[in-house]
Amino acid sequence: MVSGVEIRREQRAPGTGVGGSAPRPDGTLKVTGEFAYSSDLYLSDMIWGVTLRSPHPSAWIRSVDIGPALAMPGVLAVLTHEDVPGERFYGLERRDQPVLAVDQVRYQGEPVALVAADHPESARRAAAAIVVDYEVREAVVDPRRAAFDPSCPAVHPGGNVVRHQPVRVGSDFEAPVVVTGEYEVGMQDQAFLGPESGLAVPAEDGGVDLFVATQWLHVDRDQIAPCLGLAPERVRLTLAGVGGAFGAREDLSMQIHACMLALRTGRPVKIVYNREESFFGHVHRHPARMRYEHGATADGRLLYVRAEILLDGGAYCSSSPAVVGNAASLGVGPYEVANVHLDAYGVYTNNPPCGAMRGFGAVQACYAYESQMDRLAEACGISPVEVRVRNAVSQGSRLATGQVVDSPAPLAGMLRELAAWPLPGAPEAGPPNMPGGVSQATRGEGVRRGVGYGVGIKNICFSEGFDDHSTARVRVELLGGEPHVLVHTAAAEVGQGLVTIQEQIARTELGIDRVTVAQADTAVGSAGSSSASRQSYVTGGAVKAACEAVRERLETLRSGGLSLVEALESAGAVEETRRYRHRPTFPMDPVTGQGDSHTQLALCVHRAVVDVDVELGLVKVVELAAVQDVGRALNPVALEGQIHGGSAQGLGLALMEEIQVSGGRVLNPSFTDYLIPTILDMPPVRVSILENPDPHAPYGLRGAGEPPTLSSTPAVAAAVRAATGLPLCRVPIRPHDIALP
Repeated sequence: MVSGVEIRREQRAPGTGVGGSAPRPDGTLKVTGEFAYSSDLYLSDMIWGVTLRSPHPSAWIRSVDIGPALAMPGVLAVLTHEDVPGERFYGLERRDQPVLAVDQVRYQGEPVALVAADHPESARRAAAAIVVDYEVREAVVDPRRAAFDPSCPAVHPGGNVVRHQPVRVGSDFEAPVVVTGEYEVGMQDQAFLGPESGLAVPAEDGGVDLFVATQWLHVDRDQIAPCLGLAPERVRLTLAGVGGAFGAREDLSMQIHACMLALRTGRPVKIVYNREESFFGHVHRHPARMRYEHGATADGRLLYVRAEILLDGGAYCSSSPAVVGNAASLGVGPYEVANVHLDAYGVYTNNPPCGAMRGFGAVQACYAYESQMDRLAEACGISPVEVRVRNAVSQGSRLATGQVVDSPAPLAGMLRELAAWPLPGAPEAGPPNMPGGVSQATRGEGVRRGVGYGVGIKNICFSEGFDDHSTARVRVELLGGEPHVLVHTAAAEVGQGLVTIQEQIARTELGIDRVTVAQADTAVGSAGSSSASRQSYVTGGAVKAACEAVRERLETLRSGGLSLVEALESAGAVEETRRYRHRPTFPMDPVTGQGDSHTQLALCVHRAVVDVDVELGLVKVVELAAVQDVGRALNPVALEGQIHGGSAQGLGLALMEEIQVSGGRVLNPSFTDYLIPTILDMPPVRVSILENPDPHAPYGLRGAGEPPTLSSTPAVAAAVRAATGLPLCRVPIRPHDIALP
């Protein structure tokens, strides 16, 4: 047992190398409040930037009068789309998003103008003084109408469907047992605590240096530079302290705006969003509407699945095409089924833009197919665990896309292990043990207990033919007479512990204890995004390869019997740079959905125990238990944290987290009204970490950050259903969904 977590491997590397629970170098600083986040950046001569945003979800812009703002004291610049020095549009997958609104706005909160001033309050007052004449128009807010109604206005030229991805396998869609359901997932926010922020500094060469909290330095640069009219090498990015990300920092927020203001004024410009602006300034999880039909034999073995998955991408494309691909390819879950007819759609609307969030399309589908598995179990008169065991994939199984699972996938055993764990005992009466917690809403009357299970399958790394790689530079030299390793990558540490993993790999491969990980920046080759649970795999692979190259050179230098110190004294520093790619993936066929679209797949299973006050509609999660196969645990304590964190976000989606949108307008842009789990909402979490190495991955590891977010949501929802007997086809489950008349 390590930190109360069971690890399934006989031998564990000691100390702070791969396999040990090395401490995080940023841990103490974050606990004590001394860590420097991007919002803490400061230069003595800096000024402040503020963004004016549209109050309307859809409108034409007739005119923008910046005169009143320019006349205010302390204002140094006011910019509109006419002041964009280069290309006016950017985007992750499609350049469809304007730097500043040109002739129209497509969502509430769209940036319209920028202000720079000598004080943040002066900048805010000036922004409020800008006069924009809007012609409000009908907002497209229903994703089904956007996708399928020919009379619906087009949010963008070319239509409202961003991507339609079918999956077609087999032709036999008859079965003795058929269960159907319609499911809905609300719009979840990443809810990171560190708001969007950064500091842009104009450079002597006419370029700009940007210090920013992001998930992908190079793709930021590749979007920023064309809009500034600059060559990429004149836009230099350095990662600033990141206060959480979970996907929302894959898209740009204030990056181009800060750089424009810095270049216009010749002064460093700092932009920090407040909490309300943060809700408008980043993408969210796609809301989903899903229809499923499962056909099976009388003993619960799947024969076919029909499904429609409709994802609301909001006003701009962001990563919607990739989210649709994930939802389609993983839309029937980790189950063997010979006949599949599935359609996944991503659509434009005038709702808030949606993009990457932990789980990335697989979360929405998982809630629906797991709810269906529970219905199938009930229809066949077998347990929820047994119906999953009978249909579970294993190594050698073929997914609905035709891809073969070619590494360990012990799903049936994971389910049996989870089901065998003892259940928690009855709670003590009174707060905080009852639903409602410390509010003392109930003392046990009307409280019922429920148990539910959830299974999720998640792709690891980028898919569908994306050139997914990372670059690492490793340098060994003498500092103070002792060998020292410097690791330099552009990989973003967003709280997941990547800096620690890089240190551990260097210690393991080179046998040198003193290791420093340089600040991530664009001075080294791209490391890709800190998303898709990919950095340990891809950047870990790059660091490992660079260390191996350095080790080979050191061994050559020492072939004459020199010590390491003597060899370094003679040769000086030894440095190598390596790029690592995982094995290739391929796009899904646009008609059949077939193809080896993923490089690695990960499994997690959850059991949730809840107490529900059916009179008040209150839920207390009593326990979460999880079994996850991680291939190999590089840092067991960090893994435990990832599983706990993913479980918490899944619990939040199940019971409380939703951006309320009405008519395209956000109703709850604050942490007062957008609820996230606190320490009082999180139950004890029991975790079993299995290690069945993936032969295709560095060290046999398997990405671990996202899978627990998938399976925890349907497990909690299933437990609430078991307690109440209600169908509960929507998450988050709200009190009025539960309370019995």
